Amino acid sequence: MISVRLEEDGDAAAIRQVNVAAFGGTLEADLVDLLRDRGKLLVSMVAQSDSAIVGHIAFSRVVIESHAGLRGVGLAPMGVLPRMQRYGIGSALVQAGLDRCGRLQYEFAVVLGHAAFYPRFGFVPAGRFALRCAWDVPDDVFMALELRSGALAGVAGVVAYEPEFSVT
Repeated sequence: MISVRLEEDGDAAAIRQVNVAAFGGTLEADLVDLLRDRGKLLVSMVAQSDSAIVGHIAFSRVVIESHAGLRGVGLAPMGVLPRMQRYGIGSALVQAGLDRCGRLQYEFAVVLGHAAFYPRFGFVPAGRFALRCAWDVPDDVFMALELRSGALAGVAGVVAYEPEFSVT
């Protein structure tokens, strides 16, 4: 049985292992460690099977440069151990993470990810909200979701992630 919970003290090493295995390298694991070390993980959740951590999701602050007062989060990264993929663990992490961000009164979320996966949670191409990613990425993989209905009405601009995303 899979359960999803907030990251706790002592989870960092297992989270690192999940991200290294899920992404086939250390880039995402290093990013999570850096965000954690600098106190910039706003929401960090794990999926657990029995007592083993098998998945992880992280959310950190993003800002729309022309609307810095809006409270936004970037979903990145989200990883599941390869042997545990395709069992709904990633979906459970995304849903639990978005629910948590909504309860914490974040107004919108963005993700740079698979165009076939994230729309099931309500994400749409960010261009529909006149939002652009700070990096040059294809329009269909940079997506946004209003966590508060109407939060992005009349908003336009470039979405910037924490500086740590440019360090790793």
